[in-house]
Amino acid sequence: MVCKRYTAEEIICHLRTVEIEAGKGLGIADACWKLGITEQTYYRWKKEYGGLASSRRNG
Repeated sequence: MVCKRYTAEEIICHLRTVEIEAGKGLGIADACWKLGITEQTYYRWKKEYGGLASSRRNG
């Protein structure tokens, strides 16, 4: 399996994309699959970068 490194900006973009797709009715697992990341990676990123994503939107 290929291990790809993402920048913080890419991670935040992926988190937003998953949230948008989930808001449209797509499941988290399906949205992650669509982006090519695992659900585990999504939740790890959300834990680590979730605060950055929300603070970045506000300022």
